Formats: sequence, C-alpha cells, structure tokens
Amino acid sequence: MTYAAVTGWGKCMPPAILSNADLATFLDTDDEWITTRTGMKERRISHVNAIEMAYVAAMRTLACAGLAASDIDLIVYGSCSNDEMVPNTASALQYKLGAGNAAAMDVNTACTSFLYSWSTANAMIRSGVVRRALVVGVELISRYMDWDNRGVAVLFGDGAAAIVLEATEERTGLLAETLGCYADARGILRIGGYGAAYANSNVTFGDMSWIFDGPQIFKKAVQGMTDASAKTLDKVGVSSSDIDLVVPHQANARIIEAVAKYAGIPMAKVHLTVQKYGNMSAATVPVALVEALEEGRLGPRGKLLMPAFGAGLTLCSHYAEWGERTSPKDVADVELPPCESTALELVQAIRAAKDIRGRSAAGLAGAYLVDQRPYGAQ
Repeated sequence: MTYAAVTGWGKCMPPAILSNADLATFLDTDDEWITTRTGMKERRISHVNAIEMAYVAAMRTLACAGLAASDIDLIVYGSCSNDEMVPNTASALQYKLGAGNAAAMDVNTACTSFLYSWSTANAMIRSGVVRRALVVGVELISRYMDWDNRGVAVLFGDGAAAIVLEATEERTGLLAETLGCYADARGILRIGGYGAAYANSNVTFGDMSWIFDGPQIFKKAVQGMTDASAKTLDKVGVSSSDIDLVVPHQANARIIEAVAKYAGIPMAKVHLTVQKYGNMSAATVPVALVEALEEGRLGPRGKLLMPAFGAGLTLCSHYAEWGERTSPKDVADVELPPCESTALELVQAIRAAKDIRGRSAAGLAGAYLVDQRPYGAQ
C-alpha cells in the first residue's frame, strides 16, 4: 500500500511585528483587552506579496527534503488571500520555483486551506497520480483587513509554511481525516467587497467590510473541531491519550483550550503560536507544525492531531504519524528582501490608502450586498 510521507518542511515569517500596543495607537483597545479575549500579543505584517513568502517557505522546504524544484509533481497552494484570482497563484509559485514538471492548483477553504490541501495531495499520491507534492499554506490578510474594526483587526497576521510529501510503502504521514462544513452558518464570517460578485460595482478592492460574529464562531469552531477530532481518531482506532502533540488552527487561545478540554487532551500536549503570530488563517497549522519540529516537540514516530475550522464554515481534523527524521537534510540560502518599515508603518500605509479612496468600512457595510443572508439560505 502506498502512503505519503512528510519529508520536508519550512516556514517564512515576515520580520515586522505588530504588537498590541501598536494596535492601541489607532484602535480603542489595549493589551489586556486583546490578551484576555484572544491570547494574542503580537502578529506579523508582511512587506512583500504572498507569493514571495510562499517562495521562501517552499525553497526551505525543498532543501529540508533534499529535493530540487524539478522533482515535484504537484503544487497545492492553500490560501484565501491569493495575489491574483486569475490565473491561479500556484502557477506563479511553480514558475518562481522553476518547478516545470509540477501541476499547480489552488485550494481555498479559508483557515482550513492548508489541511484540505494536504488531504488533496495525500489522496493523489496514495492513488498513484503523483509521487511528490509540495503543499503550501500562506496568507497575506493585512492587505484587505478592515483596520478600523477592532473586532477583527486585532486577530489576524501574515505568514507562510509548507511541507513536501513523497510516496512510500511505509505506513506514515496522513492516515485519517474528517472534513465538513456548516454551510448554513457561512454568513457569520464573511468579507464583503472581495470577489466577482462586486465586479463593476462602486466597491473598490481594499474597501472591504468584515462580518465576524465572534460568539457564534466560537460555538461552531469548538463543536466542529471537537466532533471532527473524535471521528478522525475513531477511524484509526487511536485514543486521545495516545496523541503526542496537537497542532490546532490558531484562531483564538480560548477556542483551542475548549477543544483540548472536550477532546480529553491536556494543554501540555498542544503547540501554541497564537500568542506571537495571531491567526494566520491557512498558514497557522503549517507554521506551528514547523516550529514544533524546530523546538523538538514532535519526535520520531510521533502521533499528531490537527483540528481546524474556517469561513464557510469549513471544519476538519487530521491525524498523522511522523516518520523517523525530524531534522532537515539541508538548509536553503534564501531570505525575504529587507523590510525598511515597522509593522505599524505598514498598517498605517494601508489605512491611509483607504482614506485617500474616500471610503470607510462603516459606509460599506450596507452597500456591498442587499441581502445579507448567506448564499443558499432560505
């Protein structure tokens, strides 16, 4: 039987750090308010496009696996903040890497995009369609964040990470997952102004309005991640006590704590990055996974559980068993270009551009859709 082993991993974090104190310079908030509600202290703001972060993460991942870009058969690019809508962003990464032998596809299931991408590549390897795949999770949310909305501006950050999967006869890698979607609740997490529905309207890209029903998202996230995790573990006959490490979607510290509690897994087994990176959407799980390996928290043959949820409301939980190797074969000599601005200066530039366009998020809230119900709702 063919499996898909994880043989490479790498991340790319932009250097500019936006602190809670920075946010308090233009929002009615402070460190205590943000920390007690989210567990977040900092987040990263990128000075480059998403494809640049993805490229650095991918190059580091290939070096870790000891592979050249030409060895890759498939690139799956998980994100909900693509640099372009058409053509797909995976093709840009394929071109920049020089991975001319690779097919290239995007997956957008919001915050679950990386894990859904892993499922896609894993299935294609196990079915014999490809032998080697590069799976990327990357987000550049700062560019379309509503920075005047305290309810969302404190939550999100930018980042990227990736893994390489290779066909093997050894029982390792992703062994079970549960995927799902609470589509009837998709209207509780929504960004207006981004997509073809707004083409040829008076809405300008960047003038986006966020709908974010925090209490309802919390309930659905805890329910979805907990239920999916139980179903996934049942599929492989593994109990929660057998899990060595949980690498969850880093949306909110309280959500993570609740999921761990209901799953019967102590927080000592949960790897957290939410305090320093915030919610990086599709990048949260791969970045946390790479850091867990770098810090020695995931050892050879480790049993790994990865629950997540995202807008849609998509949900999932993935169970993987690691291989023997937990250190890179090689290191790539590649870095992002220098950043000459602070994170606060980058954010203020985004806010200033929005002001120049003469539009506010508050004025946009009722303009981008007449019917605020989720598509398909009765």
